[in-house]
Amino acid sequence: MGKVTETFGCKVFNDAVMKARLPKDTYKAMQTAIKEGRRLDLSVANVVANAMKDWAIEKGATHFTHWFQPLTGITAEKHDSFISPIAGDGVIMEFSGKELVRGEPDASSFPSGGLRATFEARGYTAWDPTSNAFIKEKVLCIPTAFCSYGGEALDKKTPLLRSMEAIDKQALRILKLFGNADVAKVATTVGTEQEYFLIDKAAYDRRPDLIYTGRTLCGTRSPKGQELDDHYFGSIKPRVQAFMEDLNEALWELGVFAKTEHNEVAPAQHELAPVFTTTNIAADHNQLTMEIMQRIAKKHGLVCLLHEKPFAGVNGSGKHNNWSMSTDTGVNLLEPGETPFENAQFLLFLCAVVQAVDDYQDLLRVSVASAGNDHRLGANEAPPAIVSIFVGDELFEILEAIDSGAAYGGREKTQMKIGVHVIPHFPKDTTDRNRTSPFAFTGNKFELRMLGSSQSVSDANMVLNTAVAESLRKYADALESAADLPSALHALIKSVIHEHKRIIFNGNGYDEAWVTEAESRGLLNLKTTPDCLPYLISPKNIELFGTHRVLSESELKARYEIMMENYKKIVCIEAMTLLDMTRRDILPASCAYQHKLAETVAAKRAAGSMADCTYETETLGTAAALTKAAYESVKALEDILTETKAEEDTKKAAQLCKDGLLPKMSELRASADALETLVATSDWPYPTYGELLFGVR
Repeated sequence: MGKVTETFGCKVFNDAVMKARLPKDTYKAMQTAIKEGRRLDLSVANVVANAMKDWAIEKGATHFTHWFQPLTGITAEKHDSFISPIAGDGVIMEFSGKELVRGEPDASSFPSGGLRATFEARGYTAWDPTSNAFIKEKVLCIPTAFCSYGGEALDKKTPLLRSMEAIDKQALRILKLFGNADVAKVATTVGTEQEYFLIDKAAYDRRPDLIYTGRTLCGTRSPKGQELDDHYFGSIKPRVQAFMEDLNEALWELGVFAKTEHNEVAPAQHELAPVFTTTNIAADHNQLTMEIMQRIAKKHGLVCLLHEKPFAGVNGSGKHNNWSMSTDTGVNLLEPGETPFENAQFLLFLCAVVQAVDDYQDLLRVSVASAGNDHRLGANEAPPAIVSIFVGDELFEILEAIDSGAAYGGREKTQMKIGVHVIPHFPKDTTDRNRTSPFAFTGNKFELRMLGSSQSVSDANMVLNTAVAESLRKYADALESAADLPSALHALIKSVIHEHKRIIFNGNGYDEAWVTEAESRGLLNLKTTPDCLPYLISPKNIELFGTHRVLSESELKARYEIMMENYKKIVCIEAMTLLDMTRRDILPASCAYQHKLAETVAAKRAAGSMADCTYETETLGTAAALTKAAYESVKALEDILTETKAEEDTKKAAQLCKDGLLPKMSELRASADALETLVATSDWPYPTYGELLFGVR
């Protein structure tokens, strides 16, 4: 690879490329459209399309696609070539403004939650000029929104963009009150830390559960796991390092700000973190990152696992979503400054976030809900399902002082002293970090730690943007009509702190005592996806999204149906996979091993040998009992699976999955895992946890 500065963004139709290739008037019109949210004339789109096509062809592209994010949670694309026939059986390469601006995939084949009937196939992809086009595998990818014939959002991007407009509108109202007339735009920014596992592909190919579900449905812990904490930040293995180098190169070429890479806590677990950027671009980049991770892994004979809990008893994978607000003048609105207790603007925006998270804790929990993430949240490796905010000691003291009306003198800045003379002193932070908090303030941003590793970041950020926009709307309504702004501002901040400080918790989120305390505070503890999804369509939340024109009632109900149906399908697929593995492999392996034991016992006794048969007979008895238990669990699981699949009401079906299928799967797994510890390695059909987690060297 050449210099990173030379190759970074070389496959992106970015601002520099546009400036160099577009006529000045066209470039100016593009920038105006992006900055002010204006529609582009078709004549301008035609010029942009032609320049984009020429650039892409020079880079080796032969096709183009509208790259969008349907409600499947992954990206979608349909490739069309640039060729157009001409007389004489020849072709030319063409790409029009109409093709750039709009596409028409079959909307009936994507989840719509009832918004579209099967026979109503028309859907549209609409170009998002705020996110740069890029080239992937010789295909020009054009980021787009995806909507139905009636204009309903059928994707993750559209409501995210709407929420960004909502928070921009309300934040500008607040900034105007503080005299910031030079600010024309406020955008939320996000940096996403992506966790993942890398395992050997040969081992992966022998695990049907990993292939079909992304997680192991059976398997006992290996003798060594993560007990020694020796994997975290440890030396990166050569094979993994080679993967990371290729991954970085691919991401940098696509303009993704891949910055930090390291081993995570669990064996075979790793993390990649980018530099923060505007939220919709960060969402696009994270979708790209997950796809490229999986593609590069295969080139190295590896498989990248993005499931939230691929291995029982081993740390799962999430992604920390670092969220903040910034102005187009370069000001971070969540930057406390040297004296946060005197920074009224910061305190008001902080209050807006605190109130938003308290008022809409249910929505925030919904935004990270999935069948996979249910296994991870609260498992002493991830935040609990109870939503709370960590603000640190200094900010908590400030808020308490405001609430009580007491004076606050500020915290003295001190130097960190290690105790070794050669190591220089450095400023000590006034607040420690709390890794157990679901939503933690980390200096000038909030870190949402509840997101699952395979999830799109769009949903969580859409909720954050909209909820904070609602807080700011209420504040602006109150302050704009105030006769005495300073007094009204002080009273508002004090009342918000008093009414919403219940959501602030700086303690240990893993402590069982917190569950009881949270309940006493009136906080929700929504442990599973079926528990929390109904809150998505509560009147309060329908009103929120409707007020800010982010999602209509019909769009919300559609998403509710899709999420419930998806949960049912995932759990049913897992149940069917486990049944198939047990019937076809685990039970036959156990029986074969029992047969060998029985033959050994019979042979010893037939020979008249005085050799002891205790091991064989006791092992045979234990294996037979476990085989019987496993078979009985199989029959019980089959019965509840049949009932679940037949249930047409999505809510009832999801409850059957939670209360029926998953417990029965756990019972079957217990017997299967116990058999794994008895059956000879040569007879066991699947790679063990030891092979999976320590197989990459």
